[in-house]
Amino acid sequence: MVLLTLDSAEDLDRLTALCLVRPRPIVLALPSGDVSSLGVRAVRAGARSVVARAATVPALQRAVAATLDGEAVMPADVADLLVAGKAGRPSRRSAPSAPQVAWLRRLSKGWTVPRLASETGYSERAMYRLLQSLYQQIGVKTRLEAIILAHEQGWFED
Repeated sequence: MVLLTLDSAEDLDRLTALCLVRPRPIVLALPSGDVSSLGVRAVRAGARSVVARAATVPALQRAVAATLDGEAVMPADVADLLVAGKAGRPSRRSAPSAPQVAWLRRLSKGWTVPRLASETGYSERAMYRLLQSLYQQIGVKTRLEAIILAHEQGWFED
């Protein structure tokens, strides 16, 4: 079991990378700050359970025991937001074009931005700007969020 404190987008990136490891570890996320939003994002990234970083030792012990027993533990507001499907992501403005989806697909396969720029005929700087514009267009802030959204929306399905 991994207990992972979440303070930033980089921590969410770590969580996502950790959940790609095989065999997949059991992750209990400990968000600081906005537990609801970070908790939803943590579950979507692969955390099994969510407990506020400021939780008491007995609450943390109960969550660890329950998670190891195969249960998912989280605050009720995190569960409510997951069911509603609205939290942890700003609303999207519009769907990406076919070339933009192709960029995301390549990035999800490990391509670097310089390689993507070279292959598509853009300068590296222009490619970074185009990607930032794409992230704003679909309502995300980071490359990882864009790739996760693309998978969730089925944009990579042929």
